[in-house]
Amino acid sequence: MSKSTPSPTACAAPQPGKRTFLQELVGLATAFGLAGASQAATPFAPGQPPRRPGMEGKRFGMLVDLRKCIGCQACTVSCSVENQPPIGQFRTTVLQYEINKDDGSAPAMVSLPRLCNHCEEPPCVPVCPVQATFQRTDGIVLVDNERCVGCGYCVQACPYDARFINHETQTADKCTFCEHRLEAGLLPACVESCVGGARVIGDLNDQGSEINRRMAEHKEEIKVLKPGMNTAPRVFYIGLPDAFVNGVDGQASVRLLSDH
Repeated sequence: MSKSTPSPTACAAPQPGKRTFLQELVGLATAFGLAGASQAATPFAPGQPPRRPGMEGKRFGMLVDLRKCIGCQACTVSCSVENQPPIGQFRTTVLQYEINKDDGSAPAMVSLPRLCNHCEEPPCVPVCPVQATFQRTDGIVLVDNERCVGCGYCVQACPYDARFINHETQTADKCTFCEHRLEAGLLPACVESCVGGARVIGDLNDQGSEINRRMAEHKEEIKVLKPGMNTAPRVFYIGLPDAFVNGVDGQASVRLLSDH
């Protein structure tokens, strides 16, 4: 008995769902190539969905004064309550770091708040193959969760370990500066709840803003994490030990800096 075989047409013709997926994949690949040539960091690049443009004329940044941070984790808790990430995942953290001293005395424990740096040149934007990560005109970097496919490229590209794949949504997640609160005239949850007043957020374009005033007062003390990455981070620190500038990696609860 001869075996029946599918016709060539039946084998070659993709189903409607597959055809749509292939067409979209080709379109995305083309768009990604064009975006790479035209700097896809703009939120209105061709092929991207309509998005809120940001607060016109503003450029948000955050200043963290480590001299005032007591490591209480109020910011971590309030962020979790406000933004509801899955249990065990956090948009902002305050990690404890142990620094071994050269004089042989007892190691020093330092608290370091960490979050998305909302960089001027965010490396997470151009690597996204579906343009789900974008930067608003006010500098805030966001993720379009309806577009994100959870590939994790942006997670790997971030030099600040500020991104993660949300266990519930299976899409990229991170700090947003609580942009929904900023738009309502409120402070981000982490800033509002900071017991020591260590966090300040404001408009870097406004020379009279509190953040610019404080940065001017401590001009020689202002530092950022990993300046050599040329991302121009917009989270600034006062009182950041030199060992932290280029020697902080990972999101473990305790990290050793003695090798840096």
